[in-house]
Amino acid sequence: MANLRELAQQFEARFGNAPRIFRAPGRVNLIGEHTDYNEGFVMPAAVEFSSLVAISPRTDRKLVIESNQFPGDLEFNVDHLPAQRTSTWRDYVLGVALVLRQHGSDLQGANLLVHGNVPIGSGLSSSASIEVASALAFISLDSKHFSLPEIAKFCRQAENEYVGARVGIMDQFVSCMGKAGHALLLDCRSLEFQFAHIPPGIELVVCNTMVKHDLATGAYNQRRAECEEGVRYFAKADPAIRALRDVSSEMLERIGGELPPAIRNPGESAHSRCRPRSGGR
Repeated sequence: MANLRELAQQFEARFGNAPRIFRAPGRVNLIGEHTDYNEGFVMPAAVEFSSLVAISPRTDRKLVIESNQFPGDLEFNVDHLPAQRTSTWRDYVLGVALVLRQHGSDLQGANLLVHGNVPIGSGLSSSASIEVASALAFISLDSKHFSLPEIAKFCRQAENEYVGARVGIMDQFVSCMGKAGHALLLDCRSLEFQFAHIPPGIELVVCNTMVKHDLATGAYNQRRAECEEGVRYFAKADPAIRALRDVSSEMLERIGGELPPAIRNPGESAHSRCRPRSGGR
C-alpha cells in the first residue's frame, strides 16, 4: 500500500497541490455474527489493513473522485450529486457526502484520491473503512464538527440508504473508534463500549476462505429481513420486544417453534445462504 508520502506525491502530481490525508482501518469480528443489527453485542478489532483518502478543496463546485486502483475518473457537481447509487466503489464516498449534507455539513468542491489495501469482499469491511476515511476528509473542509460516534452513525446511514446494504453499526463504529492492541466490546443498542486489551503474545490470524461478500446484493439483506420478521412475531406476544436482543431463551423455547424454519433455525439458514461475516465486506 502506498505510504502517506507516496500518496501525497501522487496527489500533487494529479491535482497540483498538497492534500490532507485521512486513514480508517478495516476490522475483524471476534464475537457476534449478525447481532449488531439485532441490537446485540459484538467484539470486533481494528486491523492494519486500511483505506486512505487524500483531499484538497477546489474553488469551484466540482467533486472529483479518483483512485489508483480502479479505472475511471469521475466528476460530480456537489449541488447535484447522484440521488441513486452508481453501483461502483464511489457510492461509498458519494453516500457519505450526501448524508453529511443532510446533517448540516457545508459540502464544498474538492479533489479526492482514494487508496486502500483492505481486500475487497473479504469480510474485513473495506466499505466501512472507505466511508469513515471519506467522512473525515469531507469534515476537514467544513466548519461543522462531529464526534466519532456521530460519524460512525452517518457512515452506516450512507451504506444503508445509498449503497443499499442494511448493515448494523459495528463496522463503522470500530473503524472510527478502534485502538491498537485492543478489541472493542460494543453494545449496539446504546453504543456504550469498552476496550478489551489483547495480551502480549496473543495474535489474531485472519484466514482467506476465498468466499466473496457482497452485502448490498447478497443474502445478507434477506437474512436481516428474516430477523425482522421474527421480531414482529415475538412482538405479538410481548409488545416491548423491539429487536431479537429482547427475546429471552424462555420465550424462544415456549413459542419459537411456530416460526418458519428459516427464522427458527438461523444456523442452518445462514450457513447455506449467508455465510458468517467474519464480519462484513
